[in-house]
Amino acid sequence: MIVFGGRGILLDVEGTTSSISFVYDVLFTFAKEHVGDFLARHAGDEAIKTLAAALAAETGADGGDPARLALAAIDLMNRDVKSTPLKALQGLIWRGGFESGELVAHVFDDVPPALEHWSNSGLDVRIYSSGSIEAQRLFFGHTAAGDLTPHLRGHYDTTTGPKREAASYAKIAADMGVAPREILFVSDVGAELDAARQAGMATALAIRPGNREPGGLLEHEPIESDRKSTRLNSSHE
Repeated sequence: MIVFGGRGILLDVEGTTSSISFVYDVLFTFAKEHVGDFLARHAGDEAIKTLAAALAAETGADGGDPARLALAAIDLMNRDVKSTPLKALQGLIWRGGFESGELVAHVFDDVPPALEHWSNSGLDVRIYSSGSIEAQRLFFGHTAAGDLTPHLRGHYDTTTGPKREAASYAKIAADMGVAPREILFVSDVGAELDAARQAGMATALAIRPGNREPGGLLEHEPIESDRKSTRLNSSHE
């Protein structure tokens, strides 16, 4: 068990609060299936034009051709590129799925009670994911356990900075108004945890079913899962 006496908890999503398989097999598949139609239907929208131009600049695709741009977006997804305009586009596509009920976000069984306990204890709980802030709010607002957003005080994505750079975590701590040493960052990716530790945060490695080897250079205390359940065994005392 990790006993944490700080003031804030910062959580990753994929491989930490939700399974990697849900993100790749459900969310990414939904986005790939709908991206072409979405770009074509909204080609005249100013917000989509801006995203299309950013994706075109990043991939070399023709921003005025929805079909080619969709193929470029699918290629980025296949390669798991942490592209800011792609993540924004995914969030817009997922909105329709979540709002219609076609998509329901998976969270591990321990996540809802942990979020409730932490927020009720006065901890400032926030999310930092490569997925857009729009996508994060939709995700936690439409989980199998209901709307979890009342337990979350904030969201950060790659517009704050790359997740493997210490400066990103320093910016988050400053935005939270909390000293880095009083924030616990939980992730399944060693390089992200290394960056957070470099910025002065406490860190914990999420060990979930289906997670990959974490990599990274430093050791981070694990939050273990057992066979019967998956528990975020971090307490605030």
